[in-house]
Amino acid sequence: MTDFSHIRGKITMDRPLADLTWLRVGGPAEMFFQPADKDDLQSFLKALPLDTPVFAMGVGSNLIVRDGGLKGAVIRMGRGFNHIEVHGDTLRVGAAALDSHVARKAADAGLDLTFLRTIPGAIGGAVRMNAGCYGSYVADHFVEATAITRAGDEVLIGADELQFAYRQSTLPEGYVLTEVVLRAASGDPETLHEQMEQQLRKRDETQPTKERTAGSTFRNPAGFSSTGQADDTHDLKAWKVIDAAGMRGATLGGAQMSTKHPNFLINAGGATAADLEGLGELVRKKVFQTQSIELHWEVLRIGEPVPQK
Repeated sequence: MTDFSHIRGKITMDRPLADLTWLRVGGPAEMFFQPADKDDLQSFLKALPLDTPVFAMGVGSNLIVRDGGLKGAVIRMGRGFNHIEVHGDTLRVGAAALDSHVARKAADAGLDLTFLRTIPGAIGGAVRMNAGCYGSYVADHFVEATAITRAGDEVLIGADELQFAYRQSTLPEGYVLTEVVLRAASGDPETLHEQMEQQLRKRDETQPTKERTAGSTFRNPAGFSSTGQADDTHDLKAWKVIDAAGMRGATLGGAQMSTKHPNFLINAGGATAADLEGLGELVRKKVFQTQSIELHWEVLRIGEPVPQK
């Protein structure tokens, strides 16, 4: 029996995860751990048997947890990991700090990380998936990150190790990001805040922000995000090829592809994770059948399906 008596954070067994994801679906985590701070996280990982799988969870914005839940330990970072410190032209940010908060704090200091303002989620996830929009990506600003390995050791990670690409990085298995350093160009605070307000207005006009979604469902086949500029091309945007396949508004159980923006998968009411993932797979199949284009999931899907009886 593993001894966790020295752990200061909260450990919960069979903790339901649906209420922690933006899509409000999914089964329980076999073990759910909320570390008090970095030292507590290290102690937990050192005590946890090495054959126990670990998944680091942010705010659940870009996530489908399957209905059968997750085996092993789910680690959810909280207040001990949400600091934002400005040092010259860099920000030292806890992995649990919200992208939107980082953008606003940077703008207050006259630093331009405005692209983060409309990206849902926390910085740890933004690094893991090289989040980006309006032609800017985390990779463009990344200096270094601190992580705890599966064995409980603290390591410093550079950009070379993460091998950033469109909507992905190669964070080693079992690593838990704790802190990130980002560098930004300077700008006028008032101008930066106004720019972010414009971005928010545009997002609300074009995306189903009032619905239960996980953000963009699929990566753009073009291999880059929207630039937000007048010359932006939509030919190989995910929403465009989904629309062309006739899947705008398509449904499966309680899941629906948004009528407002067809690259947004929404829980229209009572959806299961199987409904959502199943509809996504139907969309992928239809797009390939009609246009010979293979869509790749941007939303992370984790856990086990409910066993068939």
